[in-house]
Parts: sequence; C-alpha cells; structure tokens
Amino acid sequence: MSAPAESIAAPDDDLDGAQQQPWWAKLVGGSSIWIGLILVGLIAAFAIVEPSSFVSIANARNISTDAAILLVLATGQTFVIITAGIDLSVGSVLVFAGVMSAKAMDWVGGDGTGTIVVGLISALFFGGVWGWVNGFLIAKANITPLIVTLGTFGMALGAALVITGGIDEREIPYDLIDTVGTGRLFGEVPWLVVIALVVAALFGVLLAKTRFGRFTYAVGSNAEAARRAGIGVDRHLIKVYMVAGTLAGLAGWLSLARFGTTTIGGHSTDNLQSITAVVIGGTSLFGGIGSILGTVFGVFIPAVLQNGFVITGVQPFWQQIAVGAVLIAAVYLDQLRRSRNR
Repeated sequence: MSAPAESIAAPDDDLDGAQQQPWWAKLVGGSSIWIGLILVGLIAAFAIVEPSSFVSIANARNISTDAAILLVLATGQTFVIITAGIDLSVGSVLVFAGVMSAKAMDWVGGDGTGTIVVGLISALFFGGVWGWVNGFLIAKANITPLIVTLGTFGMALGAALVITGGIDEREIPYDLIDTVGTGRLFGEVPWLVVIALVVAALFGVLLAKTRFGRFTYAVGSNAEAARRAGIGVDRHLIKVYMVAGTLAGLAGWLSLARFGTTTIGGHSTDNLQSITAVVIGGTSLFGGIGSILGTVFGVFIPAVLQNGFVITGVQPFWQQIAVGAVLIAAVYLDQLRRSRNR
C-alpha cells in the first residue's frame, strides 16, 4: 500500500522546514552580534588605555596579518564543526601542503607567476587529499572524527618530516614572498589579509545561501533525518572534510609566502586555535549552528587580546587565560541555549 502523498516530502521541502532561518540570518549567525560586540569592547578598552600605540593603521595591519592564516583554517573548521565533527589535523595538513608546495616550486624552478601557481595548485591538491582521507574514514569506515583526525594529524606531520628530513625548506620564490607575503593592496592592506577575507566571504555565502550550506546544517542538526530526507550524508561529509583540507592547503601556501620557509615546527597548536576561534564565534560543538561571520570575530578576539596585552605591558600569558575563559563561557552558553530550545 502506498503512503499518502502528503506524507512524502521532497528533500528540499524537508530541509526548509528544518531550517527556518532566512539566508542572511545564517550569514550573520544568531550569536555573532554579541561576539562582535565583545570584540568591539576589547578594541575600545585597549584604545582607551593606549590610544597612541593601539589605535594606528600599522597596528591594525599587524593584528589582521597575524590573524589571516588562522582565519583560512578556521573557515574550513567551521564547516566541519557545524556537521558535529572536528578536525584535529588541519595544522599538520598545513605543514604537509606547504612542504609539497615548496618541493613543487623548487622542481619547476624559476621565480615567476607560473612557478607560484604550481605551488598553489600543489598545496590545494595535497590539502584536499588529506581532507578526502579524513572524510572517507569518517563517513565510510564509521570511525569517529576525533580518532580519524588525531591519526591523520600525526601521519601528515610525520610524512612532512620524512620528506624533508626534519629540515625546513627555504628555497621559496622571492616573488611569492614579495607579493603575497609582504605585498599590500593599494599600498595599505596586506594581500594575506585580502585573501583571508575573500575566502571567509565566499565560504560564508556558500554556507548561508547554497544547498551545500543547507545540507551542512541539516547533517549537523540530525544526520539520520537528513539521510531520510534524501541527502547523501556520507558523500556530503567527505566534501566537507575536503573543504577543510583544501583550505588548510591554502593556509600552507600563505604560510610559505609570509615566512619564506615551511616552518614545520611552528604550527603544532593551529588545530586547537582554529577550533577555539570557531567555538568562540558561536558555532556549536554539537552541530547544526554556526556562521562564518562569528568565526571571523572568534579569530580576531585572541589576536586583539594578544596584541593589546603586549602594547599595555601585560604579560602575554594572560591572553591564554582570557581566551580559555571565553571558550568555556561560549560552550556553557551554547549548552544553555540547547537546553532552553528543548
């Protein structure tokens, strides 16, 4: 006997019922306004204490440059956490992609645009491959994201060390360093910052306004319901982790441009920093809630704290305490919100 017609909902209709928010509300995020106000409050406080040092174009440039690479990582991490997953491997994937990018540019030789493009393609490709490995093991082998990405965290970093013999690659094209690494748009805005903000904007719209974004929220809200609505949950999870891996590869290329070396030992905490930024930005660790704009604020709060503490003469170690307190408060507020919704 066939089911009544009204009981059979098309996948898009079912998702529309599950996701009542308009696209612009997803772009902004429910708690992004409050997170943004906290960031504004921090900026105002440091501006009052040290107006001559903190309030300057040069200092704003320093803060945004420090935050740029982490913002690219955190953008991919946002997609993963919205699906109720986690990616501990992004820092190691950044290192591996940077190593492979440096090797590819060294193999091509020269110092022109073609060499730089080869390096970028290599970084994106190898980052995406690690993302595919993560997604495949999580979706198809049914291994928890924590274990899979913890394993690939060690594998990617170990592979980078094997390839380089533990020695940083320093033969980076000067044009890459001079343009992307230290160059500025209109002589003022660092290209690193421009690229990071463009990435955040593009993926923010992707998350808020496209079917891919709606599927991401649906999988994080209730994977089984999403599967019954006709979404290929396994396939979508693989795509989400590939997004995170590819953006980690881009971050590896940007790191080469900024530092002129692979900095193998300099990214051991990038995974935790990206997760912290995403959670501070209002994305729920339980999935289904989050926005890229919130992540942008979450990236800049620790950067402003660190910079402000240094300028005001406060030991920068206090920044870790402050960020930790904000992180715990963000998770606690998320739990209260979930309890109230129930």
